[in-house]
Amino acid sequence: MHPAKGKHNSDSPKLTDAALFQALKAGDSSAIATLYDCYAALVYGLALKILKEPQAAEDLTQEIFLELWHKKNYNPNRSSLSSFLVVLTRSRAIDKLRSHKTKLKYLDKLSQQIPADRNIPFEQASIAERSQKIHSALALIPDLQRQVLEMAYYEGLSQSEIAKALDMPLGTVKTRARQGLLKLKTILKDWIN
Repeated sequence: MHPAKGKHNSDSPKLTDAALFQALKAGDSSAIATLYDCYAALVYGLALKILKEPQAAEDLTQEIFLELWHKKNYNPNRSSLSSFLVVLTRSRAIDKLRSHKTKLKYLDKLSQQIPADRNIPFEQASIAERSQKIHSALALIPDLQRQVLEMAYYEGLSQSEIAKALDMPLGTVKTRARQGLLKLKTILKDWIN
């Protein structure tokens, strides 16, 4: 059940928080259910206000009540149960925010330590292998088609610039580029799929 929708059962006798906590300490599982019904909306609301994420707030609400159930660390002589739950929720929510920020800082620092222009060995091997396959495939297509493709992809020239550099009609450059790409696709089809 969503914590904000929990309701106190009006048919059950009204027990004080101290009495409910004593029942909890004695192992009465219905006591934690009653406490949850009474205080889950309070805990969830505060967690949501701090964490700003409904799922994280729900998770924290469950953690708070599990801690209350397992550790039984509430002292009725020191404060009301609602005050205890508010302080506990606030503390755990802030811990979660700090932990999240620490993880983000670590990831940011780690990403800055890896130069963007350096690839890890596996990527370098993969790039080298792909480059070798493409060079081998280019060697298998006619010289005029290869020349147009190399000028386009290795030199970064547009088809208009290639036509001007080779002193040939733009339509011829386009035809050679298309034919060369189709032949490359055929040569590399087993490797691409």
